[in-house]
Amino acid sequence: MYVCMHTANGNVEAKVVCLFRRRDISGNLNTLADSNARDFEEESKQPTVSEQQKHQLKHRELFLSRQFESLPATHIRGKCNVTLLNETDVLAGYLEKEECFFYSLVFDPVQKTLLADQGEIRVGSKYQAEIPDKLAEGEEDTRIQEKLEVKVWHPDNQLKDPQIDQFLVVARAVGTFARALDCSSSIRQPSLHMSAAAASRDITLFHAMDTLQKNDYDLAKAMSTLVPQGGPVLCRDEMEEWSASEAMLFEEALEKYGKDFNDIRQDFLPWKSLASVVQFYYMWKTTDRYIQQKRLKAAEADSKLKQVYIPTYTKPNPNQIMAPGNKPGMNGAAGFQKGLSCESCRTAQSAQWYAWGPPNMQCRLCASCWIYWKKYGGLKTPTQLEGAARSGSESTPRGHMTRQEVQGLSPFTTSGGRAKLLAKNRQTFILQTTKLTRIARRVCTDILQPRSAARRPYASINANAVKAECMIRLPKATKAPIKNCSIPRPPLATIVKELAIQAPLKLKAPRGTPTPINRNQANQPRGGSALLGKRPFDSSVSSGLALALPFPTNGRPFTSGMRTTSQSVIKRQKVNQGDAPNPVVFVATKYTRALRKHLTQSEMRRAARKPHLPVRVKLPLPPRPLALAILPSSTSEPIVLED
Repeated sequence: MYVCMHTANGNVEAKVVCLFRRRDISGNLNTLADSNARDFEEESKQPTVSEQQKHQLKHRELFLSRQFESLPATHIRGKCNVTLLNETDVLAGYLEKEECFFYSLVFDPVQKTLLADQGEIRVGSKYQAEIPDKLAEGEEDTRIQEKLEVKVWHPDNQLKDPQIDQFLVVARAVGTFARALDCSSSIRQPSLHMSAAAASRDITLFHAMDTLQKNDYDLAKAMSTLVPQGGPVLCRDEMEEWSASEAMLFEEALEKYGKDFNDIRQDFLPWKSLASVVQFYYMWKTTDRYIQQKRLKAAEADSKLKQVYIPTYTKPNPNQIMAPGNKPGMNGAAGFQKGLSCESCRTAQSAQWYAWGPPNMQCRLCASCWIYWKKYGGLKTPTQLEGAARSGSESTPRGHMTRQEVQGLSPFTTSGGRAKLLAKNRQTFILQTTKLTRIARRVCTDILQPRSAARRPYASINANAVKAECMIRLPKATKAPIKNCSIPRPPLATIVKELAIQAPLKLKAPRGTPTPINRNQANQPRGGSALLGKRPFDSSVSSGLALALPFPTNGRPFTSGMRTTSQSVIKRQKVNQGDAPNPVVFVATKYTRALRKHLTQSEMRRAARKPHLPVRVKLPLPPRPLALAILPSSTSEPIVLED
């Protein structure tokens, strides 16, 4: 859909609405669209279609957006029909019509979301009233009608129609007199004619009929109710409650947003309720102001462009395969092999061929499939190239991946990802937690699980579910203030002394020329330990003494590229960016599991928080081996072993 208009320099531009195909949105949104399509097929009971028809129906589905663009009219190539998908439509019928599309969801290019274009009717006893069974003949209704409904009018009364009409005339006169006494109404309706017109609207007549019903259709009592001792009753509707400036704002908002009352109220009239805006709109449509604007719009539509001349598009197609010295379209075009066929229909004969896909794959389409591709943005049959593109864009969910694969998805694991992140402009920012979030941490600890979430920073948290559960539990939560556990802090001198004790020893550089290190030796295991635990334990642990073994290189494993002989402790920790180690997997053995059993839970947590500190383990003495019985030798001759 588009509107053509003249620009300042005389050119013609088209104001168009942007629609998106499935190939323009992400894989997650495609999954959401597939789920919506399955629900629609189940609810509307669509006939069964083949897999190829399902594939082609995805090309007919578009996603509407609220985004507008102005393009030159020369870019228009044709016209098509885009309709809102109705529950009575048959999806297979769109395949029988040329250049016919449908949409049911709205895509937001900024928020990257898909929403329904229209509200859904909720069916069920929770949303709709249950219709009781029909009463049999002679059966009485035992329900109390006064509790179910309120009676506002009873036609079988003692008054006749002329008497009721006379009472309504008196009610209009009372309303006109009440507006003359009211200062605000006399300013808005300065003339008697305008006051009488305002008093003749529906709200005055409805109040008069309600007054008759409440007074059992007694005219004397009803008249006394209309004119009490304090003065006449004044009934005003939304047309009188709104000022002239508010009405002008409403007309301006209506021209900008249309009948989107939520946006009108949010941007122009936030002090009005949504019900007030809707009531004013339907009353405003009965005024002369609405009729005048309708005539002006009709005159503007007549003055707009009725026909735009679009010149023929004569630019050459860069995808067209032209064979030098041959007619266009013959097999054996330059750069393409003779045995290639159409990627869609697999035909080998065509009047014209077009290059399609990446140049290195040398894919091509015939003339009919190329026209289908340009119209619908896809091929008639799914191809291997489309499957590869989908598999590349839609990665495996992280729930089915190992820890090492998930860590590989992080941009910090590769040097290229780190370079891209460092190349961005660094801006100072602050993450300030709201009060509701801090409350949710306390109230919904079992759902949020902050300790588990801190260990898995890449796992997503359903914030909407936590927020909804917090709003349910918040009224029932305890009102007593939470006491913070104050931890006594040691003095500064004590902290400095502990840091001096825990500092790693500075290695002394050997005197003389440094011994060159062979790179092949760097990959060999260092030390005499044969264990593969997180901390190296020497073989002398079995002596039963408490040993304190520091972790090599200040809590980090040796990697290739580190020099350990003549460099200081600080310099030797700098690893070349190209020699950065891969994620290390620690395999626990029976011996390391036995060591863990001799550590308490608090000691293990303390060791995990401070991996650079030594761990003191006191192991029991191993059982002594049994002495073997000395058997007498069967012969006294010496035994000779030859190599």
